[in-house]
Amino acid sequence: MKVVLIRHGQSLWNLENRFTGWTDVDLSNAGLEEARKAGIILRENGYSFDVAYTSLLKRAIRTLWIALHELDMMWIPVYKTWMLNERHYGALQGLNKAETAKKFGEEQVHLWRRSTQVRPPALDKNDPRYEASNPKYKGIDIPLTENLLDTEQRVVAYWTHHIEPQIKAGKRIIISAHGNTIRALIKYLDQVPADGIASLNIPTGIPLVYELDHDIKPNRHYYLGKDGFMPEGTIPKTL
Repeated sequence: MKVVLIRHGQSLWNLENRFTGWTDVDLSNAGLEEARKAGIILRENGYSFDVAYTSLLKRAIRTLWIALHELDMMWIPVYKTWMLNERHYGALQGLNKAETAKKFGEEQVHLWRRSTQVRPPALDKNDPRYEASNPKYKGIDIPLTENLLDTEQRVVAYWTHHIEPQIKAGKRIIISAHGNTIRALIKYLDQVPADGIASLNIPTGIPLVYELDHDIKPNRHYYLGKDGFMPEGTIPKTL
């Protein structure tokens, strides 16, 4: 059984080196092309899907749309959920990463970005960046900030209750999500320790294939290039 994970293509704020989190920015031109190439790679390697999952953020949704378009599979069911949203970066959202590092120090910013337990400064509920009035989050207890463990908790809950049953039923799954939600899922599936996941980078727009056994445990995983497995050296050493 295979599951394909894709981090959305480069976003406008990836391009500008800004903290994004739940801010609903779109793909850059390069991100649009990354999404298209991901779909082409999947098609050329014979992949087909029954069900798709994504977040409520347009950069992940559009990446999925484009990939499914290239696969001629836009008709399959697509489930969208806030539980696959990117990690909430709190009051850092919208700030330039390099400027924030100069202000607070690189070590502190690294902790905010990569620590499993340290949360970035929280948003104030009066902050215009707070999403409480957004109709797509109606009825949701919206976080003010999150660390990776907070993100992992919601991602794994959704995986366990919604995605795993589909896999066990024999459905072929594709998930278009975000760097930290995919990191959280990898941490759970591969039982990666906190100090290992902190150094794991997820590239944009490259399909990551997980081969699972009947107990939904990973047998192996690999990034997919246009000729199948990506060449030696292109897969992050921490994965």
